[in-house]
Amino acid sequence: AAGQWAAMALSRAERCLALLLRLLSRACLALLALVAPGPARPAPPRAVPPPRHPLLLLPARRLAARLRARQVTCTEVVEAYVERIREVNPLVNAVVKDRFEEALQEARQVDQLLLEGPGDDCLEEKFPLLGVPITVKEAFSLHGMPNTSGLVNRRNVVATSDATVVSRLKQAGAIPLGVTNCSELCMWYESSNRVYGRTNNPYDLQRIAGGSSGGEGCVLAAACSVIGVGSDVGGSIRMPAFFNGVFGHKPTTGVVPNDGQFPNAQGVRTSFLCTGPMCRYAEDLELMLRVMAGPGAYKLRLNEKASLEKIRFLCMDHDGGSVFVSPVDKEILQAQKKVVEHLESELGVQVQHVAIHKMKYSFQIWSAMMSSKDSDGQEAQLFTDLLGDHGNPVWPLWELVKWLVGMSSHTLPAIALGLTEKVMKLNPGGNAKLVSMGKSLQEEMEALLGPDGVLLYPSHPTIAPRHNSPICMPFNFAYTAIFNVLGLPVTQCPLGLSSEGLPLGIQLVAAPYNDHLTLAVGRYLEEAFGGWVLPGKV
Repeated sequence: AAGQWAAMALSRAERCLALLLRLLSRACLALLALVAPGPARPAPPRAVPPPRHPLLLLPARRLAARLRARQVTCTEVVEAYVERIREVNPLVNAVVKDRFEEALQEARQVDQLLLEGPGDDCLEEKFPLLGVPITVKEAFSLHGMPNTSGLVNRRNVVATSDATVVSRLKQAGAIPLGVTNCSELCMWYESSNRVYGRTNNPYDLQRIAGGSSGGEGCVLAAACSVIGVGSDVGGSIRMPAFFNGVFGHKPTTGVVPNDGQFPNAQGVRTSFLCTGPMCRYAEDLELMLRVMAGPGAYKLRLNEKASLEKIRFLCMDHDGGSVFVSPVDKEILQAQKKVVEHLESELGVQVQHVAIHKMKYSFQIWSAMMSSKDSDGQEAQLFTDLLGDHGNPVWPLWELVKWLVGMSSHTLPAIALGLTEKVMKLNPGGNAKLVSMGKSLQEEMEALLGPDGVLLYPSHPTIAPRHNSPICMPFNFAYTAIFNVLGLPVTQCPLGLSSEGLPLGIQLVAAPYNDHLTLAVGRYLEEAFGGWVLPGKV
């Protein structure tokens, strides 16, 4: 019955949309190839150089401990990170606005506090991140920094206050170095826009860094920052973390505040948008999450110790074969298989392989639920209205014409999303069935996971693709997006590098408020598989 129901929901309009968008994207890429001048030579280097300063290789928790013990000065730490950003950022274009002078001044204040202040224990309790450099996704307000979210209409907007999570991190002692690039309005999985340009992957500059928190994923992997702030409504933390080989956590919905970012969620999307930590080291996820969640941290059960041997591990290799999504790469499947084999051999657990039929319709369910009304009957804000930013709504067809002649201020993915939104509204009956299917899937997943289950699931069907190529398979983000509308906590965990030297990874999924389970498994897999790998290392 579920299969028949799903088949009805997958309307002809949707199939036509998928075909039209693929044809459109391929035509646009062909046009770009014709008009873009080719380089005289292959552009060196392939990757960023590996970090050399030992301070760049310490987790935030250990860095803060060394600072409190007066083993290193905060000025030395911040100077090391500033030097690294200046070395690498011309290659990757991840930090779009820095605050180096302010950060160095704040570092000197930390050094003075450490000379005159109370003992180590008191400082750790009050300032758990004292002196730790961080970066912040440009979509979040950071006082004195731009807050455009890659929208040309907002290129002169400067934040006059801090987002709630940014304020909490600063109060915990963290020192922001600057803000990082994102996709236009945070709704695409390549971080490229008309304000700041494109961010490159530090492992291969010809590859994407992901989106929308792509700048954050990139600076972490390139050792330009150790912890960072991201947001996620369809995988915007987990995809960049996967493509850049770092850790990212989408918390259980409704615990970490989303205030102070643009665009913020309205209507039903307030239940889907999540703010969360991105880190180079697994041990920093919990520390950051405690600070960002503030008084609500107890809901995530972070004080409970998870016994790995008592976790019920489930595994799903792919979504079941959606027509909208690429098949999962063999190397991603092999990495996931190695995780299963390791858990079974080292922990003595039995990993249960499952096939959840409705996951095949992840993209359709996410799209329908993102456009649905909330319990008060309020409709979600249209993406075309957001593109206008309180002005006139954007007409996506007209913007497409302008884009073809180089006159649009919007990116092609943003225009395509506007077109998708218009088409989806032509099938209200099908959307209603998909929303119902999504709620049924949510109940099924929560029952399957229960209080002690963790699901292993691919973070993306492909390793980091080349620049612009995501437009050919625009719905591959469904592998992460489905968990936003299901409200489940998810940790993205790196699993080494592919044969091409690009990061591999896996999603760890649990039932609501069981964040402590996925974080514990993430720490274990970091020890087993090595976690973050230095880029540029021969």
